[in-house]
Amino acid sequence: MSYSPHSIRNICLLGHGGNGKTTLVESMLRMTGALDRLGKTSEGNTVCDYDPEEIKRQISISAAVAPVEYKGCKINVLDTPGNFDFAGEVAECLSVADAGVLVCAAKGGLSVGTERAWKLLNERNLPRIVYISKMDEDNVDFNSAFDTLREYFGKNIAPLMVPIWDEDKKVTGIVDVLHKRAFQPTADGQTEIPVPEDKVDVINEIYDKLMESVAETSEEFMDKYFSGEEFTYAEVMQGLKAGVRDCSMIPVVCGSSYTGLGTPLLLDVIIDLLPNPLEGIPYSGTDREGEPAEFIVSQGAVPAAFVFKTVADQYGKFSFVKVLSDRLTPDMTLVDSTTGQNEKLGRLYVMKGKKSTEVKELLCGDIGAIGKMDRVKTGDTLCDARKFMKIDPIPFAEPNFSKAIAPKTRGQDDKVAAGLARLNEEDPTFTVVNNAETHQMVVTAAGDIQMDVLVSKLKNRFGVDVELSEPRVPYREKIRKTVSKQGRHKKQTGGSGQFGDVWIRFEPNPESEEPVFAEEVFGGSVPKNFFPAVEKGIKEACLHGVLAGYPVVNLKAVLYDGSYHPVDSSEIAFKTAAQLAYKAALPEANPVLLEPVGELKVTVPDNYMGDVIGDLNKRRGRVMGMDPVSGGGQVITAEVPMAEMATYAIDLRAMTQSRGSFTFHFVRYEDCPPAAQEKAIAAAKAMQEE
Repeated sequence: MSYSPHSIRNICLLGHGGNGKTTLVESMLRMTGALDRLGKTSEGNTVCDYDPEEIKRQISISAAVAPVEYKGCKINVLDTPGNFDFAGEVAECLSVADAGVLVCAAKGGLSVGTERAWKLLNERNLPRIVYISKMDEDNVDFNSAFDTLREYFGKNIAPLMVPIWDEDKKVTGIVDVLHKRAFQPTADGQTEIPVPEDKVDVINEIYDKLMESVAETSEEFMDKYFSGEEFTYAEVMQGLKAGVRDCSMIPVVCGSSYTGLGTPLLLDVIIDLLPNPLEGIPYSGTDREGEPAEFIVSQGAVPAAFVFKTVADQYGKFSFVKVLSDRLTPDMTLVDSTTGQNEKLGRLYVMKGKKSTEVKELLCGDIGAIGKMDRVKTGDTLCDARKFMKIDPIPFAEPNFSKAIAPKTRGQDDKVAAGLARLNEEDPTFTVVNNAETHQMVVTAAGDIQMDVLVSKLKNRFGVDVELSEPRVPYREKIRKTVSKQGRHKKQTGGSGQFGDVWIRFEPNPESEEPVFAEEVFGGSVPKNFFPAVEKGIKEACLHGVLAGYPVVNLKAVLYDGSYHPVDSSEIAFKTAAQLAYKAALPEANPVLLEPVGELKVTVPDNYMGDVIGDLNKRRGRVMGMDPVSGGGQVITAEVPMAEMATYAIDLRAMTQSRGSFTFHFVRYEDCPPAAQEKAIAAAKAMQEE
């Protein structure tokens, strides 16, 4: 069945891991008749957590789409992971959602995942509702949870439901404040009961406050409110919807996914108060000339769609899209505005978890998938050639947890690279770099759990076992003193021998990182035709320093004397002689190790500042400055040696309870302090022995 944009809601479920987002989707599907029984994450049979890794770990790893059909509307529910390693999946879903549902647990206080989700919704200015989950559990405290939300997120938090509890504080039902109706759980969800007498005054008080919120949405409503007139139901819904759209009101609902209590009321609130795709926030991007432009979801324009997610498995590749205008049909040709190439659309599908249902068209505002679009990537815009549009890329956080990756069996490097390339299509939040200097393939991800999932997927999907290690630090070496040495290569065998003799002065050269060769030869003591061989010998030798085998930089080598043999001298002999002079001179030229230093920018709440700065001092960091950020907290800017940053992603999370974030970029090389130099040399020698 096709739905018009007015009957579609695209909502993103966000919140801390374990707060019950995936189970809430199950409850929605069960209440609307799409499922016969409720799946459980502990049993590995939920609609949205279908990947083998998700079933094994009992957490959401990738986002999933589940369409819920209810009262003539289609709610595209985007279920996102709560673990911070998979924040990229949240970013993908928020790029196409028109509203958010923040799922909070009824006990345990405000979790960091809830704080971060709120921040993400604020960044995108998305309308939202808060759902307090797990009301069926023992010792839940709705009032405490609600007060905590108000304390953190302000007075515009407004309850639309109130729980009913017995003497043992166990929740036995809920009251819908707007309609002044009460419900209790049954085997199939909920049934209506009379409103308890002790709740009437509380409900009337909350209802009056809601009417105040409605009055504040327009001058006309304000006049009506102060003249003592009652609002009609239509006016109440109009006012509440306006408040939700401009975020001046955040409705709070509650329920239990396992019993189904509150789920139908949540679905009513989503349909009645959250915007449809045509009322959503405009998309920012660029037009044909590359100028900034805004794009509004509209039915009337030529076809366009945004690719927000890619899934590539053994069954093929699906490009998940949101239709921004008109409609999509199979075999339609659109332009990929990122690559400029024409793309003929494959078959179209509506996805429910891993289950795909083929459809003949996808209408404006809807979310679906296109099959076998091999060249199309996450973040691409598909548009009609007549109206060019390019939506801004999805704002993924920069990954900063690096590991060197290598196959356990020799000769499988290509297999590892191919597997990572396929996984990178699905998950663009990690990067892979072949570091020519350290001869390692380095994967950089958001954290250790994402890294562990990548290793598992390489084994299970691509049949390649890999091992992780700390990436080598790309040190350099330089000299601090000028030294002159002779290099003499003489070898006599039967027939013509080999003879090359050079005197070379090695001196520090801060002007150039690359080794520089010069000559000051007088009187033809070394013929000009051997100069290139001497230069080649020096440059090859500079690839391996004398301290720990790292490349030598800031070096100038001046050939100033030597001798030759008219028969036995050759290019190879002079090249060897130059290398002998290098090996003799450098140990005496006061060599030093250079270490890479990067600029670190750490964003942390104020109460963690002392711990973070103390930790930076232990890492030989130099704090360069601090700047306050909006919403509280500071950005600490520091310079830190790269060698001290291997575990920082994990350590910062531990120090700040996952509230801190950072970026780290290489700036320059600096002389290594003696203690750090000794450690690096010992590590390099141990590696060479291996």
